[in-house]
Amino acid sequence: MFKKVHLRLTLLCAGITAVIMIIMSLCYLYVSERGLYQNQFQAFQNDINTISTNLEQQTVISMEWLSKMEAQGNYRFFVLDNGVPFLYNQLNDPEETRKNDRLLLESRDALNALPDMAASVNVGINGTLTHFEYEFTSPSTETEYFCSVIRMGTGNSLLEIVVLFSLRRLEQQIREQRIRFLLIDLAAVLLLGIFAWFFTGILLKPIAENQQKQALFVASASHELRTPLSVILSAAECCRNAPFEKQEGFIRTIYQEGLRVSSLVTDMLTLSQSDSHRFPVRKEPTELDTLLMNSYEAFEPLAQEKSILLSLRLPEEALPLYPVDPERISQVIAILLHNAISYTPEHGRITLSLTRHKENFTAKIKDFHNTDSHAALSGSLSTGGRFTVSVTDNGIGISDADKKKIFDRFYRVEKSRSTKDHFGLGLSIAYEIVKAHGGTIMVKDAKGGGSCFTVTI
Repeated sequence: MFKKVHLRLTLLCAGITAVIMIIMSLCYLYVSERGLYQNQFQAFQNDINTISTNLEQQTVISMEWLSKMEAQGNYRFFVLDNGVPFLYNQLNDPEETRKNDRLLLESRDALNALPDMAASVNVGINGTLTHFEYEFTSPSTETEYFCSVIRMGTGNSLLEIVVLFSLRRLEQQIREQRIRFLLIDLAAVLLLGIFAWFFTGILLKPIAENQQKQALFVASASHELRTPLSVILSAAECCRNAPFEKQEGFIRTIYQEGLRVSSLVTDMLTLSQSDSHRFPVRKEPTELDTLLMNSYEAFEPLAQEKSILLSLRLPEEALPLYPVDPERISQVIAILLHNAISYTPEHGRITLSLTRHKENFTAKIKDFHNTDSHAALSGSLSTGGRFTVSVTDNGIGISDADKKKIFDRFYRVEKSRSTKDHFGLGLSIAYEIVKAHGGTIMVKDAKGGGSCFTVTI
């Protein structure tokens, strides 16, 4: 599905941008070509004015002057006396002469075909000279020309000079410009397509990853729920057919598995609230050292059952109140302590510690080993600094590869897959709680083996 969406988004983004770019290119070409035609026609008019001024000052029109003007300006001159071509136009070979005659006739027909000379032709008057400039297309050569008819004389004597300027060079320039723009547009469309492919891929990557995580979450949740439900159904079936004195054991099994299902559903609902940005965090001024002391006292009996030495380390200085959600932070500490106790072998060690980090602040640590000692508390509210809660054990440890995924949902390292009390959601919940407090949680190897989870708020 994402491949089709990726392709469609690429086509949409690249297509819209390409259409806009092509429209802008066409508009630029239109303006540029009109400018080229107007500039060329303006230059032609200026040359005609110069030629008209020179003709007015001359008493004799020589063939040498005509040839020189044709060579300099890429012009073609036709001189007519009362409509009769001069000898100048008959010096070429017969074939060339016929082409020139046909071209001259086409230019005069184009002038006569104009419905309104005043509106369609540029008219200039220099002394006794009158000249007309217009544009026409030759049917025989299929070439556009600028044409000017210069007339001089009065009465029965009329001298006409027809000046033609071929636009082939201008047309070639325009064609080359169009080809350049076409190649530029094609290259730009190709680059836009490549850019849109990678850009939309970057945009879709979080969505694809989120969908993949959601699918894995549903699959993992279904797998985790299947086992206790299968046990509940099996125990219920056995309980229905078992004698009364054996039913208590099956009912106990059903109750325990029901608690596991309830715990799993509660964890899933907690994570669901985090995903929908409705994670309930109610901050209030809290004595963090008291909070850690309560957690220590709650888990100390469980640690003793496994012959694990659980110790608590708190700063000796009085700590200010700190704005956190005490229930949520207690939940984080409980998750970390429960994991540490579960994966630490007998006669192991677990240390729960609290550290205050502040500029020019040195905390002295007091050790607690199964005692009722308490740190002094301050009634003031902390407005700066940060606190670190650490849970360190000398258990089985976590590999570097597992450290990268340890906070993923339903992720459990291979060594702990046989532990029924863990669904792989605890650390995910802890991560979301710490993130909601604007803090960080990380894991690293402890000195001498084991793991050290650190929560900074």
